[in-house]
Amino acid sequence: MKIKDQKKQSFLSHLEDLRWHLTRSLIAVFIGSLLVFLNKSFVFDNILFACKHNDFPTYIFLCNLSERLCIKDMPFILMNVEMAGQFTMHLLVAFVGGIIIAFPYVLFEIWSFVSPALYKNEKKTSIVIFIFSFFLFLLGVLFGYYIIIPFSINFLSAYSISNSIENNIHFISFIKTITTLILTTGFLFQLPLVVYFLTRFNFINAAQLKQYRRHAFVVILIMASILTPPDVFSQVLIGLPIFILYEFSILVAMLTSKKNGINS
Repeated sequence: MKIKDQKKQSFLSHLEDLRWHLTRSLIAVFIGSLLVFLNKSFVFDNILFACKHNDFPTYIFLCNLSERLCIKDMPFILMNVEMAGQFTMHLLVAFVGGIIIAFPYVLFEIWSFVSPALYKNEKKTSIVIFIFSFFLFLLGVLFGYYIIIPFSINFLSAYSISNSIENNIHFISFIKTITTLILTTGFLFQLPLVVYFLTRFNFINAAQLKQYRRHAFVVILIMASILTPPDVFSQVLIGLPIFILYEFSILVAMLTSKKNGINS
């Protein structure tokens, strides 16, 4: 009975620790969201709407490569047709911004919860892993912001089936597209780490990843079609780097399998 009580107490203690880690993480997201919410002019005018102008860094880079790649002003006007449209999008952007700002701290909370159960050598490895996780998330966010979003906006805004149609883009559609792409690429860039842990605990191996490469390509395209705007251009833009990450994940799985003494 004492052993059962001790196990029950230990389990409840872990649940209590997890609850506080989650609470602190949510508080961090709230603080980050509040910072974004209070700086709406800077966030919207200098970050979100910056990709509408031809002086955006990506467009300048393309123009420096070749004059043929120079981007002209976007031929569309943002409009709002809903009473609470601007306020709800303000809240959405604040929440997404809060997640991005608080992501390093959330990783720290995850590490703080897991680290007591690790050995000293595993703790050192876990620190590197969580730093790498943040690096991948940041890389994904920047990739979405500087590559996928400007190319998608430029393609979709310039696409026309008739001169009699004027592109007056719904403000909500514009914001949701940007926030979805940024968060999607940020989290999808965590794929190598997911594969590392699955391989580390022998759920998958490099041979299986190679065997199902074609299936993975189809799944990635399906995910891209769900998570991106309904156009092939955006789906290819987000699907291609994820497939490259999948190939990199195979390398990660091979190295991890060798470390575990498993032939891949």
